[in-house]
Amino acid sequence: MADVRIKLSALWVARMLTGLQGDVLRFLEPGMMQRIASGEGDGMLVSDSLLFAASLVMLLPIVMVVLSLTLPYRWCRWSNFALAAFFVAFDGVGLPSYGSAHGIALIAAGIAFNLATVWFAWTWRAPSRSPHPA
Repeated sequence: MADVRIKLSALWVARMLTGLQGDVLRFLEPGMMQRIASGEGDGMLVSDSLLFAASLVMLLPIVMVVLSLTLPYRWCRWSNFALAAFFVAFDGVGLPSYGSAHGIALIAAGIAFNLATVWFAWTWRAPSRSPHPA
């Protein structure tokens, strides 16, 4: 069975890819490119500060891919649990704004990946320390 760290890292990759796919498909929706070009996207003014905040949110799953493989057990477990729970709430709040079937499907998949991350992090037990390494 794959190590929990690899599962967590893979779940972050899956979460990241569903988010990116959703963004790409949203650009293809009729009128979206014109709204973005005019400085408005989904009813919000597109500003440098909004783009900066969005970039920070989008960086979190990318960073978690690496941190899931490198952090010490305790930090890894709790950071995965906390950030995945954050994204479940974040995506859950945003879900009603997606009117398209593809948007809802991809957000739901992202939520499912993050729920799996929460589950793996919550149920993960510390590796036993053997006095005699194998």
